[in-house]
Amino acid sequence: MTSNIIKIAVVGPESTGKSTMSAFLAKHYQTVWVPEYARGYCEKLTEPPTWQDEINMFYGQLALEEKLEPQANKLLICDTTFITVKIWSDQMFGSSPQEVLDELPKHPYDLYLLLNIDLAWEDDPLRDFPDMREHFMSVWHQELKALNANYTVISGTGPERYERAVAAIDSYLNQNLQH
Repeated sequence: MTSNIIKIAVVGPESTGKSTMSAFLAKHYQTVWVPEYARGYCEKLTEPPTWQDEINMFYGQLALEEKLEPQANKLLICDTTFITVKIWSDQMFGSSPQEVLDELPKHPYDLYLLLNIDLAWEDDPLRDFPDMREHFMSVWHQELKALNANYTVISGTGPERYERAVAAIDSYLNQNLQH
């Protein structure tokens, strides 16, 4: 992996606009973004994801990120991270694959944008928990704190949400380019 690339992770519960935000930020910063591997993977499943599927999604997300990082222009925007595999595994199976737990601290992101649940829920066949958004928002806070992650909650709707995300990234860049 290229160490001089700044990695920005766009994370949060279901239906918070992560993919739309990632695409917007990549365009704004003239770079590439890493889509959520699990979405394409789950679209092909005919049964609910298994433990092995979670492991496959973990490795798939890592591989996709590694593949796209060389194309990044200073910033790599990541539509979620494999922390999602941990959160879903904990919810669905009561625990997480050991390889996921082992790798979490080894794959830090420079800045996480935690998208708030203030957007209206949008139905999608791959979304499962419309009534648990507050729970998952709390879980995201816990997971990011456990990693001692640098993160900012992004709230608001419409252009204001995008402006806040850009302001958070610009602030991070300004602070870290001066050192």
